[in-house]
Amino acid sequence: MSVHIDIAGLRPEEVAVVPSPLAELGMALHALSEPAHHPGLQGWVTGVTARLDPHLADRMCEADFLWRTTFSDLFLPWAGLPDRRALPGATLAEELDQLDKLSDEQFVDAAMEFSCGTCYGENEPATLSDPETRRRALELAAARGPRQLRFGERLLADPPRIRAWLRQFLRDYDEAFFAEAWSRLRHQLAADARHKTDLLRRRGLAEALAAVSPAITLDEEAARITVDKLGDGRTATGDGGLLLVPTSLGWPHLMVLHRYGWQPVLHYPVGSPELAAPQTLEQLAMRMTALSHPVRMRMCRHLARSAHTTSELAQVHGMTAPEISRHLAVLKKAGLITTRRRGRYVLHQLDVTVVARLGSEFLEGILR
Repeated sequence: MSVHIDIAGLRPEEVAVVPSPLAELGMALHALSEPAHHPGLQGWVTGVTARLDPHLADRMCEADFLWRTTFSDLFLPWAGLPDRRALPGATLAEELDQLDKLSDEQFVDAAMEFSCGTCYGENEPATLSDPETRRRALELAAARGPRQLRFGERLLADPPRIRAWLRQFLRDYDEAFFAEAWSRLRHQLAADARHKTDLLRRRGLAEALAAVSPAITLDEEAARITVDKLGDGRTATGDGGLLLVPTSLGWPHLMVLHRYGWQPVLHYPVGSPELAAPQTLEQLAMRMTALSHPVRMRMCRHLARSAHTTSELAQVHGMTAPEISRHLAVLKKAGLITTRRRGRYVLHQLDVTVVARLGSEFLEGILR
């Protein structure tokens, strides 16, 4: 499972690394709504929440599905502009103007993604104009609760009114807390953008992408970027460009905008040492499968305490040496045990450091 970006014909000058104040504001709203996703931001979230005006906090709940479970593409509006080469604005005001340039159809489809996610990345009929798509969207919104249904109905009935509401809401949140945060964050993001741009120019796209995240790989022969994510998707730069947008508030989320007809975007976290060597989803699944077998779980109980030979494990578990060897091979292939030789004996031991990381790696994998 992964997201692929076809970059055939993409020229080096069509790749840009640019911070986005609107994208960072969206990520700030997400962190406030889902603080459990961002343990490193607990102090910041607590501080902002404590001084937030209650009326503004209530307004945030009206459409929190745009940033709580799904980070809406409305926070990346420049990617949807017609030439597919637009860059994020230097200020929030500029990006809100870019948001205004999206057509009503684009705005509604991006805002209704929370109830039309199954169509994401495909050339589907516009929700605003197609009766069947509209009916399905409202049905799915209703299944997610009355608040989402009311928002969907208002959005489809009067897009300009909802657009004006969202713009004012974002401006109010900027004034309440984000402008202060952005004044600090933008320096780190600008420095990261300069570093990645320098890598692009001096060493090429492959090294720049590797610096963005080890979960991103480039197949230069196939002209394809692959992002290791728990989900499938495909897009292409086509006659447009590729944007890399850093975020200081985003870890562990590594997001790929692959909406049909929009410019592909990699929205990646910076300044997080935890991302130095993330496990691939395939490796994670292999480790969890290896540990799910009852015999191997019992073996791990002994291997966690001390090193054992195959013969010792066979005697303890009442099994033959070949049976134990097969289980050890599964654990070793998954990277869960280490082996060392002592004279003519081979000793096996559980790598408790690797096992201890499984919980955080699982969360990172599914939230990536």
